[in-house]
Amino acid sequence: QVQLVESGGGLVQDGGSLRLSCAASGRTFSSLAMGWFRQAPGQEREFVARITGSGANTYYADSVKGRFTISRDNAKNTVYLQMNSLKPEDTAVYYCAAGWLPTSQKSRYPYWGQGTQVTVSS
Repeated sequence: QVQLVESGGGLVQDGGSLRLSCAASGRTFSSLAMGWFRQAPGQEREFVARITGSGANTYYADSVKGRFTISRDNAKNTVYLQMNSLKPEDTAVYYCAAGWLPTSQKSRYPYWGQGTQVTVSS
């Protein structure tokens, strides 16, 4: 079993930055691929970014490429999402997820956090 707890969300102005954190417990963290997803009101949960267990490989949705950076610290059992140049359309609840394969498919992640709200004002 893996427990995930996100933090770092909040209200920020257009063009601002936030860093989300996701603390994991329960299994060997470095063996888990980690992903960030987001869900805006009335919309499907969508992929944002993912990272392999070692941290060597990352992948991003086109909508955030060049603005967001996913990273991890296996010594702290934590994955991060640095979000720069935020836009109002980035407003959503952000979720971290853990699984055995680095994938963009949310159905392949068995473990999820409770989510953290990010609101970008124009």
